[in-house]
Amino acid sequence: MEMSDTHSGPGGALAQFWTLSVEEVCGRLGCGTSGLTAAEAASRLERFGPNRDAESRREGWPRAVLRRLLEPLSLILLSAGLVSVVTGDEVGGGIIVAILTLSIGLDTVQEGQAIRAAEVLRQSVALKAEVLRDGASLQIDVEQVVPGDLLRVRAGDIIPADALVLDAAAFTAGEAALTGEPYPVEKRSPTAGSKGGDTASLLYRGAVALSGEATALAVGTGRNTVFGAAAAALAGPQEASPFQRDLHAFGLTIARLTLGLVVVVLAARMIVGRDLLGSLLFAVALAVGLTPELLPMITTVTLSRGATRMARRKVIVKRLASIHDLGAMTVLCTDKTGTLTAAEIELNRSIAPDGAEDSRPVRLAAAAAELGGDRGALDEALRKSLPDSATGWSLKGRRSFDFSRRTGAILANGPEGGILILKGAPEQVLALCARTRTGACVQPIEAEMRAAVQARIRSLAGDGLRSIAVASRPWTKGAVELGAEDERDLIFEGLCVFADPPKATARSAIARLAKAGVSLKILSGDDPAVVQHVAGLVGQDAVTVLSGDEVAQLSDEALAVKIQTVDAFGRLAPDQKSRIVRALQAKGAIVGFLGDGINDAPALQAADVGLSVDGATGVAQAAADMILLAPDLAVVADGVEEGRRTFANILKYVRMGASSNFGNMLSMAAASFVLPFLPMLPTQILLNNLLYDLSEIGIPFDGVRADGTARPQVWDMDGLIRFAAVMGPLSSLFDALTFGTLYGLRATPEAFRTAWFMESMATQILVIFVIRTTARPWADRPGGALVASSMLALLAALILPFSPLGASFGFEPPPATTLAAIGAIVVAYLATAEMLKPFALRRDVRPCRPRARHSGRPGRR
Repeated sequence: MEMSDTHSGPGGALAQFWTLSVEEVCGRLGCGTSGLTAAEAASRLERFGPNRDAESRREGWPRAVLRRLLEPLSLILLSAGLVSVVTGDEVGGGIIVAILTLSIGLDTVQEGQAIRAAEVLRQSVALKAEVLRDGASLQIDVEQVVPGDLLRVRAGDIIPADALVLDAAAFTAGEAALTGEPYPVEKRSPTAGSKGGDTASLLYRGAVALSGEATALAVGTGRNTVFGAAAAALAGPQEASPFQRDLHAFGLTIARLTLGLVVVVLAARMIVGRDLLGSLLFAVALAVGLTPELLPMITTVTLSRGATRMARRKVIVKRLASIHDLGAMTVLCTDKTGTLTAAEIELNRSIAPDGAEDSRPVRLAAAAAELGGDRGALDEALRKSLPDSATGWSLKGRRSFDFSRRTGAILANGPEGGILILKGAPEQVLALCARTRTGACVQPIEAEMRAAVQARIRSLAGDGLRSIAVASRPWTKGAVELGAEDERDLIFEGLCVFADPPKATARSAIARLAKAGVSLKILSGDDPAVVQHVAGLVGQDAVTVLSGDEVAQLSDEALAVKIQTVDAFGRLAPDQKSRIVRALQAKGAIVGFLGDGINDAPALQAADVGLSVDGATGVAQAAADMILLAPDLAVVADGVEEGRRTFANILKYVRMGASSNFGNMLSMAAASFVLPFLPMLPTQILLNNLLYDLSEIGIPFDGVRADGTARPQVWDMDGLIRFAAVMGPLSSLFDALTFGTLYGLRATPEAFRTAWFMESMATQILVIFVIRTTARPWADRPGGALVASSMLALLAALILPFSPLGASFGFEPPPATTLAAIGAIVVAYLATAEMLKPFALRRDVRPCRPRARHSGRPGRR
């Protein structure tokens, strides 16, 4: 029998096969329920491929290095280094090339940690599977399972394919890593009219069989499974991060300015009849002067220091650029289980039949769990609630939990003598009860009480709580094998209520993130009612909760609009989580995603910054950019603050180039047309640039004011251009004042160059103490490392003209009158810069705005 041309698995024609009847699924798969023949299996294996995930896209290190080298800023720096060597500055050129090499090398190593993500997925899945072939049960390699195979799955097995349950005996599966559901999930054969949200007949590939056994029909294999979709997301081409996009844009801006300056200066000097070779060397030296040679090093050192500081705050950084991206984040999407909640089921309360708090139901249930329960989450919670619950009890008989009857029972001797204790699903237990207990009084159970108990159970479920009912009857017979006839005429003892409680720090951390301009959205695979309840507990206004079925009905454009007013989502498939992330990005948000399960991997990959936790699945950790050693939103809030501090220090260096380099290069270009000699020799320009850059190596260790970390920040090219438009001409204005002063003092060309070199170095280096903060310089003191690096570089620049090395650079010691005039100009410049600073720094961070769909260009990892 041939399989029809339908694509099984997520997104295909059988994407919700659990809503169909067994006959319909078999018809579409072209198979029966008695297993395949070897020939059919071989044909399907050839047609649909092995049951494994997409191979991760591996990029060799030469290609990874070349990709980084072709970035605009890298090309500019490489050109600057080569020009420096050609013009005689071998040391400066070597330093530039060495810095570029180190930066590219570190970045390549960081990215290499992520290419093993799909391999982690492959190793997480079962190696063997039991199938029925040619009427016989066989153990085969899991990669050879095909759609249409009849599977047998038992407790302890990892499910090898997305499958439809045909028959189940007390079968439960652990799906927390795939769906976020913290409780064991009972599985059964499909019922008529099942809806998409009812997945009781669906087995997920990668889930763990916890109890019983089941026979199931394999429907989706390999990449056509929920698990495989996560692997495919990790294996595909990756998108550039916000930091990389901004760095690319900044490089293009510098490239345009550099090229324009070279062309204009060279053309203008040729028009006025200046020497061609000298003009070319001067123009190229100006271009090198515009180049931020130390930006890669400043960026790498600042990010590395940020990573070290974040490690102290219990965050492991896998990708350095993600530190900036975390600081730029405007929306944090988080899973519920294990992030907002503890993912540890615990007893919430014990309730008597009339709704009052009463310890008797939990005492009976805990004794039953200790004497004859299983290792399920609910029985474990009962044992923990009363560790000595079995003291004084002895077991006489037990009936294991029966998933068809949804109850379990024990016979025991206890403080009250012989007793039968039954616990299980409330509706099943209530149906077996004829009486109820009120204090010490036992009386017939009335219809009104049954209705009241059922209403209470529904109310508890609406609050995200799960209940089991407890019943008993005195037992005077001896030990027997319990049957249905023994479990009647029971006394209803009450309810045990369980919760997956929110973390104690969740509410305060969410409030802290909101104050920092980061909104929170809950993306969960759990029931929408539970999500809504948890959202309320942690302070989120979740009046509306969208389900996965509702999300599926929305177009991308409609979802992007709807998501602006909805903060909680339930019953989401993994691909829907990543779809929501992309919808937020389409509206201009910088999106972070915090998750710990296999189902979170696609969203972790799609987000601008992916966050996982220590103890999360290997898949989630492999897909993440950062791993939180403490699974707490407070740690995320700390990381956001650190990311913004790191970016603020990087921005200081960029502002320096905008205010000083740009202005000085403009001044030199203009002066070269007016003066009969070059205002500064090419070697002096390169020396000026090198000393200036070295003065800023203390920036990564500088402090940042609270207002610098208060809001999300990303590079704003418009803001930087405005800053340069204010501070650059200011620098040029005082350069012109310097030129006029030196001309009036009748300085020789050598003395002119020396004096202007000293003035240029003093203004460039000292202005960092003005523009590093929005406050007054004396009110916000710089870090010791920045003071030391700046003062040492300035001291070297001021001493050099008076040293024996000065003559080799063309310097001539200026007279005292010239030095005094230069000192006065420097003081006036710094005072004026402080006055104009509020206008230049009015807004250096841009608001979120819609951005185009990502190209899929490799770069993020």
